[in-house]
Amino acid sequence: MTHVGHDGAGHFVKMVHNGIEYADMQLIAEAYDLIRRGTGKSPAEIAEIFAEWNKGELESYLIEITAEVLRQVDASTGKPLVDVILDQAGAKGTGAWTVQTALSLGVPVSGIAEATFARSLSSHPEQRAVAGGLPGPDEEFTVAADDTEQFIEDVRLALYASKIVAYSQGFDEIRAGAAEYGWNIDLGAISKIWRGGCIIRAQFLNRIADAYAATPDLPVLMTAPYFAEAFTRAQASWRRVVVTAAQAGIPAPAFSSSLSYYDGIRADRLPAALVQGQRDFFGAHTYKRIDKEGTFHTLWSGDRTEIEAEDTH
Repeated sequence: MTHVGHDGAGHFVKMVHNGIEYADMQLIAEAYDLIRRGTGKSPAEIAEIFAEWNKGELESYLIEITAEVLRQVDASTGKPLVDVILDQAGAKGTGAWTVQTALSLGVPVSGIAEATFARSLSSHPEQRAVAGGLPGPDEEFTVAADDTEQFIEDVRLALYASKIVAYSQGFDEIRAGAAEYGWNIDLGAISKIWRGGCIIRAQFLNRIADAYAATPDLPVLMTAPYFAEAFTRAQASWRRVVVTAAQAGIPAPAFSSSLSYYDGIRADRLPAALVQGQRDFFGAHTYKRIDKEGTFHTLWSGDRTEIEAEDTH
C-alpha cells in the first residue's frame, strides 16, 4: 500500500474511481455478451438497446459510448468493429492496485476484483487455446423469440443491481482508506465530483450524494432506501441472469460475484463459523462463541475439551 500512503487522499480516491471503472466496464461487457449470445442480435441492434437504456436509470457515459462502439463498422472489412478487435483487454494497473489495497484494508471489493481478473484471463490466449476443448453445456443457449424482450429487461436490471454493488464496494474502500490514513473525505462530495465529469459519471451518482447527505455515516451504501428499492425490483431478474449464464456456459464473473456479495452481506449467518473451526483445529487460532464472552480453543488432539485462550484471530 505504499503507493497509496505516499500519494495522499486525492490519488487514493482516483485509484478507487478507476477500480470502479473496471467493474462498470466488465458488467457492461457481460450484459452485451449475454444479449448477443442469447438473442443472436447484431452489435448494431444491441447498440440501440444500450442507447435506449441510456435514457433511463442506467444513464451514464460508459453506456453512451458502448452504443457508439457497437455501432461502428470496420472500414476495411465491413464487419462490426467489435468483431474485429482482438478480445484481449489491457490494463494500466489501477484495478490491481485497488484490489491489493482493499485486501490490505480488509474490504471486500469482489466486483472490482473479478473485473480485473477477467482482463487478466483475456490476456492469456495461449491458455485459452489449450482450454478451449474442455466440456461445456450439452445444448447451445438461445432465448426463445417470445422471451427476448423479458430476457433483455432481466439483463438490464441485473446490470443496474450489479453496478450498485460495485459502487458500494468502492465507497466502502474509500471510507476504510480515510480511516486508515486519517483523511477527512466527504463521500457525498466525491459522488458529486464524479457526476460532474469522469469516466464513471452516471445518473445514480446523484442518488449516492443524496444517500450520504441523508446519512453521512451510512455503513453500507447499498442499504440506502433508493438502492434497497432498486434491489427489490431487480431480485428475480438478477438471479435469473446469473443462473442462465451458468447453465449456458457464458462467463459472467462480475454479475455472479456481485450477487454473491449481496447475498453474503445480507445473510444472518455465514459459513465462516466452520472456517474458524477449521483454523482452530489445524492452527489453534481460537474462536469466539455466540453465547458467552471470551476467546476459546478446543483441544483437538487431546480430549477435545474446550478451554479459554488468548485471542489469536
